[in-house]
Amino acid sequence: MNEREFAELAAGHALDALSDADQRRFIDALESHPEWAAIAADDAETANLMADAVSAVEPPASIREALLVQIAKGQTQGPAPGPTLASGPAPATDAEPAHARAPRRWSRGLFALAASVVLIVGLGVGAAVLIPQLMRPASVIALEQIEAAPDAQQASVELDSGLQATAHWAESEGNAVLVAEGLDALDDEQTYQLWFVRGEQPVPAGLFETDGGNATALLDGPMRAGDVIAVTVEPAGGSPTGLPTTDPIIVIPTA
Repeated sequence: MNEREFAELAAGHALDALSDADQRRFIDALESHPEWAAIAADDAETANLMADAVSAVEPPASIREALLVQIAKGQTQGPAPGPTLASGPAPATDAEPAHARAPRRWSRGLFALAASVVLIVGLGVGAAVLIPQLMRPASVIALEQIEAAPDAQQASVELDSGLQATAHWAESEGNAVLVAEGLDALDDEQTYQLWFVRGEQPVPAGLFETDGGNATALLDGPMRAGDVIAVTVEPAGGSPTGLPTTDPIIVIPTA
């Protein structure tokens, strides 16, 4: 772990927003790098200032929605040519959405945004109300938006290993969320990587971690009609080539 990655964890720790796995990573990193203690201390002080800045009141709906939009925004990645991923199990439809505990992903930039907003005392937005809204993962927000959309769709697969995965998407929302249960724990040298597969073209769609074998992951970039959603196990940091380096463990056609 480098100092920048530790700083991301420190921001989440200051706001009590880390998953159990990330909390362990934070503690281990701090023990290995005591010189980083100042980063954690600064973030803890900032969080305390936010909590004490103003009294807790209900924020105006317009401010809340604007902040949630900022959280839910993803970065679109360009397509990279490559081979077709191996086919996977046929999707099964399910009227009830699958749910899983979402891994905590706290952006240090979002931590700074929270501090800036709370310091605008004139808005009358209490930290006790604002911070929990900011702490909600983008994947959870996106899943709620998809499920509320009139054109919401989903497809599921269940493997012999017990792994279950459901892809949720809505054309009106333009994005997709994968909810999975029963994923294997990976060591620090590996990570799960998401892909949109368009014909013979895999498009990287972000990395995600698990929490007790469960994950709720928002795919980076807009989804297109007919995309196949896939997951591979890649080296830490993602595929070095921009193409899958292993066979997919999850393949969910959406058409």
